[in-house]
Amino acid sequence: MGITVSDGPIAEVVVHVPPVNALPVQGWFDLADAVLAAGRDPATRVVVLRAEGKGFNAGVDIKEIRRTSGYEALVGANRGCYAAFAAVYECEVPVLAAVHGFCLGGGIGLVGNADIVVASEDAYFGLPEVDRGALGAATHLARLVPQHLMRAMVYTCRNVTAAELHHHGSVLEVVPPDKLRDAAFEVAGQIAGKDPYVIRRAKESLNGIDPVDVKRGYRFEQGFTFELNLTGAGDRHRAAFTDRAREELG
Repeated sequence: MGITVSDGPIAEVVVHVPPVNALPVQGWFDLADAVLAAGRDPATRVVVLRAEGKGFNAGVDIKEIRRTSGYEALVGANRGCYAAFAAVYECEVPVLAAVHGFCLGGGIGLVGNADIVVASEDAYFGLPEVDRGALGAATHLARLVPQHLMRAMVYTCRNVTAAELHHHGSVLEVVPPDKLRDAAFEVAGQIAGKDPYVIRRAKESLNGIDPVDVKRGYRFEQGFTFELNLTGAGDRHRAAFTDRAREELG
């Protein structure tokens, strides 16, 4: 349980934090460290980022934020997400995200910063931040869907399917759930077969010509999350969410 890493030309970083892969503060920093370390290893040619369990990622652990007095957990979650999203973007080799089930909130930050996305047929993507009294990761969602759809998703909290993202070109392949890891490794293998020095320079060059500074854009969004918390909106919506979750679990 937690973050596990398998070394090799195709390094595999696997998240498994039951029940829904909603990461606590330390989990985000652990994920950032794992991805960056894999990229720094000269033997690594590509990183596959995936998860075990019900879905890819459900964002931050809201229960941890609620049970922690003051703003320590909130600030920690924001810094942890920033570190993990940046790690995927700045990893020295391409990062391929293999997504199944739900990919929500912080999951969008990880996938939006990945170089390639492969998804299972049951995968869906969304940014429910407005319903949680927070903002953030629209910077990364905008790398997955067109501008107007991104805005609609933020305002309405609607989800999109893997098939829709495949239509937009942001998901490379959509496969049956039991074929997801194989499909991810097949694509990763194609990258791993290239000259590793050239691939590392390709990653660096593509980041250099990116039209959006993903770190600055996300940090700007986070400032509004802190404003929502100072005015009480964040606590109110987090409480409503955890109360609903408790009722659903019986």
